[in-house]
Amino acid sequence: MLNAIDTIVRESGRMMLKETDPEIILKEGHANYVTQTDRDVQDFLLNKLTALMPGSAFFGEEQENDTLTQKPTWVVDPIDGTTNYIRGLHHSSVSVALSVGKRLELAAVYNPYRDEMFLAQAGGGARLNDQAIRCAETPFEHAVVSFGSSLYVPGLLDATMSAVREYMRVCGDLRRFGSAALDLAYVACGRCDVFFEYSLSPWDYAAGLLLVQEAGGKTELLNIPGDILDFSRPASVFAASAVCFEKARAIAAENKPGENIA
Repeated sequence: MLNAIDTIVRESGRMMLKETDPEIILKEGHANYVTQTDRDVQDFLLNKLTALMPGSAFFGEEQENDTLTQKPTWVVDPIDGTTNYIRGLHHSSVSVALSVGKRLELAAVYNPYRDEMFLAQAGGGARLNDQAIRCAETPFEHAVVSFGSSLYVPGLLDATMSAVREYMRVCGDLRRFGSAALDLAYVACGRCDVFFEYSLSPWDYAAGLLLVQEAGGKTELLNIPGDILDFSRPASVFAASAVCFEKARAIAAENKPGENIA
């Protein structure tokens, strides 16, 4: 199954590369963009993935979605990092996860600009371009923390920047790359050690969570308890290497905004 997903997702990445001047559409919310390429890629993935697993459901960013059920469900962000894509920053990804029984089973995150395919299977480990990957063992005081700023929820700005200030005081450095899926993949392969963002949709984080878990890291949705998926509201997402998890989580949790904002 992972090999088939690899082939499909790589083809969707080639669709991104072919479009050099994407049509841009403004969605509801501050600086919230979609391109026609997002929609074309999602349509392609919808057709290919549901054909790969007949009877499966599809949960995607560029559509209205039903409630998550126990049935096999594809969770898809056709282009994670749309602003990067529009501006030619070459740091965007296709993100695909498969949920079965409200648990993550398969994941693929692909950056076509670097031809980097991150894959994971529950219980089967994680890999980058067929090489096994593991989270880094960098001590927290030297850790690189990546984060997202939840631009579409202005009320989260103060909480995010408060956490950023705390991390800057005690860790190695910070990065804001603009693609949560790739941020999580980078934690999985050891390029970063910690990631947090206080409001993400499931298509932003589903595949990345499994990558980190299968690479030996730890993840937590700070505002959603339990060990099964809950897509009924945005999630405060935290992930880190096992070495950094406890110290890094304390900062993210202490600064997490109230439920009425997130």
